[in-house]
Amino acid sequence: MAVETLGEAFSLGWRVTARCAFGREDNRTHARECVFRQDLDMATLLWTRGREFPLSRLESRLRCPRCGSRNVVVLFQPPTNAAALRK
Repeated sequence: MAVETLGEAFSLGWRVTARCAFGREDNRTHARECVFRQDLDMATLLWTRGREFPLSRLESRLRCPRCGSRNVVVLFQPPTNAAALRK
């Protein structure tokens, strides 16, 4: 069974983590790197995006709060225990 929407992921108990992918950048004067990472609240995502919002579009809607980069990676973590998988 493929999970394609926020509503499906929420119903199955998935967790979502976003991390900034703004890599090292050399401009001859300085180098910087952002490694900000944050767990996202699925309930808030449902309230703001809706149950039918596709998981594949979530990355394009996020921005790093620390550096402002739109280069964000979203990691989806399905539940690991067998009881959650049976729901």
